Amino acid sequence: MKRPIFITLILSLSIWIMGILPGTAFSKTPEITVMTHDSFSVSKGVVAIFEKREQVKIRFLKAGDAGAALNQAILSKNNPLADVFYGVDNTFISRALNAGVFTAYQSPLLRNIPDELKLDTQDRLLPVDFGDVCLNYDKKWFRKKGIQPPQDLETLVDPRYKNLTVVENPATSSPGLAFLMATVGRFGEKGYRDYWKKLKNNGVLVTKGWQEAYWGSFSAASKGNRPIVVSYASSPPAEVFYAKKKPAEAPTAAVTSPGSCFRQIEFAGILKGTHKLKLAQKLIDFMLDTDFQEDIPLQMFVFPSNRNARLPQVFTKHTVVAEQPVMFPPERIAAQRENWIETWTETVLR
Repeated sequence: MKRPIFITLILSLSIWIMGILPGTAFSKTPEITVMTHDSFSVSKGVVAIFEKREQVKIRFLKAGDAGAALNQAILSKNNPLADVFYGVDNTFISRALNAGVFTAYQSPLLRNIPDELKLDTQDRLLPVDFGDVCLNYDKKWFRKKGIQPPQDLETLVDPRYKNLTVVENPATSSPGLAFLMATVGRFGEKGYRDYWKKLKNNGVLVTKGWQEAYWGSFSAASKGNRPIVVSYASSPPAEVFYAKKKPAEAPTAAVTSPGSCFRQIEFAGILKGTHKLKLAQKLIDFMLDTDFQEDIPLQMFVFPSNRNARLPQVFTKHTVVAEQPVMFPPERIAAQRENWIETWTETVLR
């Protein structure tokens, strides 16, 4: 006996729905969204560990540089675009916390993180990684010219180093802002402006961002003619790691003398308004645990915050951690950041 056509259509539709939605007809894999900056990177295999364990799909929403991403999180706080945010650093942490977009979570993994990296006493933003922003120089260039490589920030204003340095604009670049704060820490509120005047007179080149400086002007990484660049203390191992023929010695080195670097710390937090609080807490725990932490160095070339995370050999061999980096309380950065940038702009660009 033939079925009425509408019954056949209903059965066909049910089979089709069950085919595209595995399991029950109306179920699907839960999803959690992480908003982050464009430089974020993590191995697919590491993501798969969490997804398999929690039977969930992680969606990464890249939203520009760290400042732009944070702006989006703040503007959408009444209807959050994500569940977790990664990438707020210590230059913007006060702004992030004052906006009230994060909810507190005291992860048990915090016990493995050094106290000096914990800048939020209420645990709304938890430290995931850190890196030292500092000068990098081209070893081969200095050997060939017979000139002593820079040893500290004061070296750059010596006439012998005229037209040798490229930096990033602190108004448009995260490492540029970090380096500006290193000069404030090294020379003080009254002295940093005079230092930048001397740098300008000594031919410092300013670019919009790190990519233009490092890959466009730095002699060790491009056809540029500047052998000194503002980058990270962990840039030399990247040069070794990505080289087709692995050199025994990194072609670049970082200047990590006292007061020459600014320690940049990146944080993750749970966005208020998430409907997946427990899952978001598990994801924060995962980001602070060793599977994720040990993936950080060769993905983003910064250091993991978890002291139990093992570093790859290329890191331990070619990286020097700054022993006395410049660090400011978040409140001071929040109060002075715009003034520092404006003073720098008037001094260097106008």
